[in-house]
Amino acid sequence: MPFPVLAAVVVSVLLSALAQIVLKAGMTRPEVVQALAAGAAGPIALAVGTQPLVVAGLALYGLGMVVWLFVLSRIDVSLAYPFVSLGIVVTMGLGHLVFGEVISVARAAGAALIIGGILVLAAS
Repeated sequence: MPFPVLAAVVVSVLLSALAQIVLKAGMTRPEVVQALAAGAAGPIALAVGTQPLVVAGLALYGLGMVVWLFVLSRIDVSLAYPFVSLGIVVTMGLGHLVFGEVISVARAAGAALIIGGILVLAAS
């Protein structure tokens, strides 16, 4: 895989993982949590739609999608798409660093399997 494409894959994966973290931060803000607890669709939509972190997370997703379109224009989708699963590993690590989420042995083993699978695919 040419370096510019590999770099774009990594950037896209990182943007998507970062989007998850920013969205989680936005969705756990008190005003969103309160609106969700109240259960009315209008206030929920307003709280979520006006939460800056949610909007930022969606923007990160959009930017990641634009980068991903570049990737898809350069390599086979059957090679590109498995790299998306790296986002699971990156998001797990960021969740641990940012939110203190626990990475159990089972989760770590799953992440190792994902990385191993991607290495096999990348070598093909």
